[in-house]
Amino acid sequence: MIALVQRVSQAAVEVAGETVGSIGAGLLVLVCAEPADTELQVAKLVDKLLRLRIFTDSAGKMNLSVADVHGGLLFVSQFTLAADVSGGNRPSFTAAAPAEQGRRLYDTVLRMARERHPTVASGRFGAHMQVSLVNDGPVTIPLRIVA
Repeated sequence: MIALVQRVSQAAVEVAGETVGSIGAGLLVLVCAEPADTELQVAKLVDKLLRLRIFTDSAGKMNLSVADVHGGLLFVSQFTLAADVSGGNRPSFTAAAPAEQGRRLYDTVLRMARERHPTVASGRFGAHMQVSLVNDGPVTIPLRIVA
């Protein structure tokens, strides 16, 4: 599973002009499932996100998690994180999970996150989305979760 995590002051996702998900301060998480991914990778991702210490403490050090600061989580499905451009200038997305598997794992991410964290919002799987955010820091961290 591939994720791109951004610490944000705020973030929102629109589909066809309608806001479908938004948070204040927290984490915007772009998520891509890969063919070998299972619920094990999803559980590891959610655990990592809730424990990732990238929010600053009173001393200005990145020492606090999204749970510590009572921040939100905004998940956006993004199969393009699996892009391969090694063969030319047009990306190949064959490394991404098939749509049905990707949807199932994305839904599992949302379910597991909502079971463990009070503020979880999401984009819409497979939709053309407009994502707006204010990256705080900026802090952007790529994650690859393997078995």
